[in-house]
Amino acid sequence: MTSQENRRITDLGTLKALSHPLRMRLYRALFVARTATASQLADQVDEAVSLVSYHLRKLAEHDLIEEALGHSADGRERWWQPSSYGVSIRDEDVRGTPELVAASDALGRTLNDQRSELHRRFLDERLTWSGEWRSASISSEWLPRLTAAELAALGEELDALLEKYDTRARAAEQAGDTEGRENVAVHLYGFPYRS
Repeated sequence: MTSQENRRITDLGTLKALSHPLRMRLYRALFVARTATASQLADQVDEAVSLVSYHLRKLAEHDLIEEALGHSADGRERWWQPSSYGVSIRDEDVRGTPELVAASDALGRTLNDQRSELHRRFLDERLTWSGEWRSASISSEWLPRLTAAELAALGEELDALLEKYDTRARAAEQAGDTEGRENVAVHLYGFPYRS
């Protein structure tokens, strides 16, 4: 990956590009794979290679992914990789512009739908995982009464903790420690609500 930082998205075109459900699935699949071809990703999302190639080019137009140079054995295959460690959208970057708010909301709904589907799939397939993995999986809900500043601080601490584990896992994997490693989804939401 080119950048080890999250890419902060502030423009309408990129928000719209990423809020497309298939593009978001491709972005996530590529992030997990680290590098992949359109053919490999098409198999994962069960879509035609030509359609996947089109959507990968759209993601590349917005600098969300980039060509992974040096991966093709014969120069004919085009390999892709994420161009950053991830993406972030902040309220302060979109508020005040109705088009940006709508696009950010659309992306949030796409993400929520796909995250829920990932969790539903785990629940449906739960018994196919070992007892160790079933015991390790997490499902919890906390309902604290916080100020906005406390919620922001909590989010920063949770992000730092997850980044620590992810960085450690990536380093171990690069060193050849792949035994027992699986893709793991950790979804966190923290938001105010009224009962």
